[in-house]
Amino acid sequence: MIAALKLVPVWAWGVVVLVIALCAGSFAAAWFWQASAYGKVIATNESSYQADRTLIANAASAQARDALAKQQDAEQKLAALDKTATEQKDKANAENESLRRAVADGTRRLRIAGTCSAGSSGSNVSKTTSTASVGDAGTVELPAAVGRSVLDIRAGIIADQAALKAAQAYIRDVCQ
Repeated sequence: MIAALKLVPVWAWGVVVLVIALCAGSFAAAWFWQASAYGKVIATNESSYQADRTLIANAASAQARDALAKQQDAEQKLAALDKTATEQKDKANAENESLRRAVADGTRRLRIAGTCSAGSSGSNVSKTTSTASVGDAGTVELPAAVGRSVLDIRAGIIADQAALKAAQAYIRDVCQ
């Protein structure tokens, strides 16, 4: 086989080496060109990816700030509603307690308007005699213990109404 290789002229070997060198050079040039092209695509995609991440992060931050602002606003409204409801309830309870003390010490009497027959035995009804009265209308004076009980019931009603008003205000103003 070496003898067969000796029959090929030297210049042919040069051409073969030149062709191989040209192929290798072309291959290397194509390789570098392709790597450069992919590098640019990767760089473009990376910058686009970073821009998208920044945009998403900024949107999430803005959304978190808005949610926090809404929460703080709701907390402030709730505190204001609570203060108002507490003040109203305390005022009504103070008035009720004042009435309760006045009934207990006898400075005031609790009377309830009602209709009773004035002629019944054991009746504590003072019959009104004015011409503007209707039928047997009069007032019933309650004993002090019953008056305190009525005012205790009134205190419960005041508390329930205050709680109901506070709940309605909360739903109207905070839970929008």
